[in-house]
Amino acid sequence: MSKLSEKSDVSSHSEQSGMRRLAGLSLAALGVVFGDIGTSPLYAVRECFHGEYGIPITQANVLGVLSLLVWALLLIVSLKYLTFIMKADNDGEGGILALTALIITQSKKQGYERWLLVIIGLFGAALLYGDGMITPAISVLSAVEGVQIIAPAFKDLVIPVTIIVLIALFLFQHHGTARVGALFGPIIFVWFMVIGLLGLAEIIRYPQILRAIMPWYGISFLLNNHLQGFMVLGAVFLSVTGAEALYADMGHFGRRPIRLTWVLLVLPALLLNYFGQGSLLLAFPQESHHPFYGLVPSWAMIPMVLLSTSATIIASQALITGVYSLTQQAIQLGYLPRLTVTHTSDKHIGQIYVPAANWSLMIATISLVAGFGSSSKLAAAYGVAVTATMLISTILFYYVARDLWQWNKIGLNLLASFFAIIDLSFFGASVSKLFQGAWFPLVIGLVVFTLMLTWKQGRGLLLQQLQDRTLTIEEFIQSLSLQQPYRVKGQAVYLTANPDVVPVAMLHNLRHNKIMHSEVALFHFSTERVPRVPSSQKVEVTKLGDGFFKVVARYGFLEYPNIHQVIALANHQGLNFRPEAISFFLSREKIVAGLKSKMILWRKKLFALMSRNALSATAYYDLPAGQVIEIGVLVQI
Repeated sequence: MSKLSEKSDVSSHSEQSGMRRLAGLSLAALGVVFGDIGTSPLYAVRECFHGEYGIPITQANVLGVLSLLVWALLLIVSLKYLTFIMKADNDGEGGILALTALIITQSKKQGYERWLLVIIGLFGAALLYGDGMITPAISVLSAVEGVQIIAPAFKDLVIPVTIIVLIALFLFQHHGTARVGALFGPIIFVWFMVIGLLGLAEIIRYPQILRAIMPWYGISFLLNNHLQGFMVLGAVFLSVTGAEALYADMGHFGRRPIRLTWVLLVLPALLLNYFGQGSLLLAFPQESHHPFYGLVPSWAMIPMVLLSTSATIIASQALITGVYSLTQQAIQLGYLPRLTVTHTSDKHIGQIYVPAANWSLMIATISLVAGFGSSSKLAAAYGVAVTATMLISTILFYYVARDLWQWNKIGLNLLASFFAIIDLSFFGASVSKLFQGAWFPLVIGLVVFTLMLTWKQGRGLLLQQLQDRTLTIEEFIQSLSLQQPYRVKGQAVYLTANPDVVPVAMLHNLRHNKIMHSEVALFHFSTERVPRVPSSQKVEVTKLGDGFFKVVARYGFLEYPNIHQVIALANHQGLNFRPEAISFFLSREKIVAGLKSKMILWRKKLFALMSRNALSATAYYDLPAGQVIEIGVLVQI
């Protein structure tokens, strides 16, 4: 009996521990995952009735808009993302680049169709940069605009205060989010509780507003308002702009905490607040200029503005961190040049800081605030990038489910078509605002997309040129048996982009100095199409004979290459190199544009510019600067 009791106690303790861990992950997910979608009530309803294409406030219109908001949340977030898209994970990681890498790695497709899917995935990733610029601008600006409601005389201070908040936000980035991360979840928890209670108080005054949960009110709205009703869809979509973040941040928290938090807290709070704003508009139509703050009692206005600003800063932080992660993934997958990436936490690998991305985002975000001048005008630019990314996610998910999972084709076609119709409807409504600002994220996406493709193609042409100048490793070792160079005692490491050919730096060194070290290792860093590679599988050492070794180091696209780790792991496999005694040889290519090439002249010049400004291999791989020898190579592409 005592043994049974013991087992029961252990089981109970294990369950309690699991529940505590789940609760902790759910609270943390609040601050990172739901900040963007959670601050949408600040502007989503307002834009439906007060924006560029604002619809008149009537009972039918209010019920119709609320019905569209409700079903957008249910169909896009609950059904599409949380139920289906999140099934498509790459070793637990989500996000459009992870989904693209999954297709590259596991799809049996070859040739044109596979290439097209990769291009589509890259474009979707590029569009997220535009979203990363607009989200901090519109979120913080809409929160600070509450100041002019408290005191209209302070209206002229809204833009300066917003810019100050944004500058402080970006200046703080190099410290990392680890220090304040524990505060994010509780603040957003308070935010959801408060906005839910504010909405509930208004619903109690007019409970009939809950009729909007019926889908036919939304359908009737679209049928009765024709083109204007369709245009309002662009504002309705603002309520789900954080949905892509749920998928992208899945690797940090897992599916269960995200789904649980959404169902138990986030969705109910959002629905209560949206219904509350609708009820307020029916009673006081003049509040359409800012219905969110219309729910707030006058005595609570100042605390609410402060809470809103805190919530929008946290929401912005999540998007900024997302851009850092996206940049790191693109670098690792070979679509962007090497940039400085600083890890800000020794406990969480995902907490990184990318200075180049940070300052670019800061300049773009402040320019958006100064240029557009109000969150209402910014809302016109918001949405088109996210709708396009969501449509691309649907397309990629379809191919994963069809080719990798072998789902029933009829059911899958119906499901994908249903999601595509929803995505296309919102995309069409958002694109209709092209000349009101929607062009901005599209231009940003096209610029980033062009940079990605140019770098990938340029590196391919560069490696081809270098490969044509050299020998295979087998040919080189055979040639040494015919004419052995003078071997000096020592250990040399040559970094190579192709593990099967001799680095150009080695040939140049041999040609000009007529000597070679007694022990030579060729190091090749390979980025795998998985998020992380276990340490046991990271390094492979091949003894080539005559003092030569080939070391292949494999890293996932969420990892950062580390030369010290590679040497340590390689030494366990028989390399026996002393880090302090190694001479590292690198080639530094000087790229010039040739007349004949697959790449047009302006892209060649762009690639050369990107190459000149890329982070050096010495800094990127954290090589000891005093042990590095760089050999210049002139390459024409």
